[in-house]
Amino acid sequence: MLTTIANIFAYDFLTNAFVACVLSGITCGIVGSYIVARRMVFLSSGITHASFGGLGIALYMGINPLVGALSFAAISSLGIEFFSRRGGMREDSAIGIIWSLGMALGALFMSLRPGYATDLTSYLFGNILLVNGGEVAMFALLTIVVIVGAAVWLRKLMYVTFDEDFARSQGVPVVAVAYIMAVVVALTIVMSIKVMGIILLLSLITIPVVVANTLTMDYRRIAPLSAAVAVLGNVVGFLLSYQFDLPTGSCIIFILVLLLAAVKLFRVLRVRTTKL
Repeated sequence: MLTTIANIFAYDFLTNAFVACVLSGITCGIVGSYIVARRMVFLSSGITHASFGGLGIALYMGINPLVGALSFAAISSLGIEFFSRRGGMREDSAIGIIWSLGMALGALFMSLRPGYATDLTSYLFGNILLVNGGEVAMFALLTIVVIVGAAVWLRKLMYVTFDEDFARSQGVPVVAVAYIMAVVVALTIVMSIKVMGIILLLSLITIPVVVANTLTMDYRRIAPLSAAVAVLGNVVGFLLSYQFDLPTGSCIIFILVLLLAAVKLFRVLRVRTTKL
């Protein structure tokens, strides 16, 4: 194992991939705890798939796909939040519309692009080896913002997450927080696309939170514990994929599912032991 890690850090592209695994685990773990607590899993899935439209447009225009995905994801996230709050439309309906619109635009512009879309699979299922140094720097900045924001605004986020009326009574700008978090969710999703891909990313957002929630009900502990579980799953999955030449996203999901099964089994055994 030490030899494998040494080999990874001997190459820049593998080092970038490894660091991206750690950063995506931290951000998805912390932001995922907010998403799951607010029951916004469907929202995050909608944003993830809607970003495909931005990818398709960016690739067609010959610009950085990440810029297109970030722009489209942020606009979609804000649009869903706006229409669900002010537009007289149910949130699930707004998500469904924007989800399908994003996928349709992505498919349309991919088909209009000359030649075969060889990089399509890397965005749908992830290709962590394509992460470059600039994207790692952006991801590191986002991770710092998420960590600092969670540490400073945790109590207010808890108010908004569990009781918006109480949050308003405490002077918390509920609508502003919701819009800010919508953008943060969008940024986290898009920055993690190369790690897991559009199809598989939802698991990295939800499974670590479920594992953490199995171990504790304290929201203040769920966020950091989710980040730790996500980082563990990402790193172990990445090392396995490197060692056996397997898809990284699939390996990460298998590790996370195994962690979830182990934690659930441990809880069942502990309950039975307590009863005895």
